[in-house]
Amino acid sequence: MVADQKGLSFAEVSSHNDSKDCWVIINAKVYDVTNFLADHPGGEEVLLTAAGKDASEEFEDVGHGSAARLMLDEFYVGEVDPSSIIPKLSTYAPSEQHRDNDDGSSGFMTNKLLRFLVPFAVSVVAVGIYLTQQ
Repeated sequence: MVADQKGLSFAEVSSHNDSKDCWVIINAKVYDVTNFLADHPGGEEVLLTAAGKDASEEFEDVGHGSAARLMLDEFYVGEVDPSSIIPKLSTYAPSEQHRDNDDGSSGFMTNKLLRFLVPFAVSVVAVGIYLTQQ
């Protein structure tokens, strides 16, 4: 890992995008999470999907607590040169941005929707069970 290296280009970070070399950007800071892949509570696939990309929105959406934020310090590589950052939508190839699944739904939107619906459905079932036991 590179200690206190400043001004990493987005292109450099994007080259670290697989299970043997996995960097992510969170709030303009770069983290080498390669050694954390197997330990990530959400599974390594979550991190590999974000490998070499800006994962700030995803990190915040999941609601990581203070413990996760403190853990980031041990994976810190440096900061992204702000002039090299590509806007979020253009970090993905156009074919990935607008690619539809066979059923016509967007994979990105389906993923976002499932992150909301699964916990909601579990809550509804739990309330239903509770009410039927009363």
